[in-house]
Amino acid sequence: MKQSRTMSLVESLTNVAVGYGIAVFAQILVFPLFGLSTTLAENMAMGAIFTVVSIARSFTLRRFFEAVLIRVDGTG
Repeated sequence: MKQSRTMSLVESLTNVAVGYGIAVFAQILVFPLFGLSTTLAENMAMGAIFTVVSIARSFTLRRFFEAVLIRVDGTG
């Protein structure tokens, strides 16, 4: 069964939101282990930057593998 565009959007937005929350939480826990002291605002800003990088990476890889699939499968 093919996923609808709406559900794809919901899945993507949920993935980004959860990933952002995990990134900020992980930074709050891990940074002090390395002697790094940051404020919540700094953690949130860094989490936002990492989230944008992650979205760009995911999009690029998805498009790359879609292009490979089209070449291998002959569809498209």
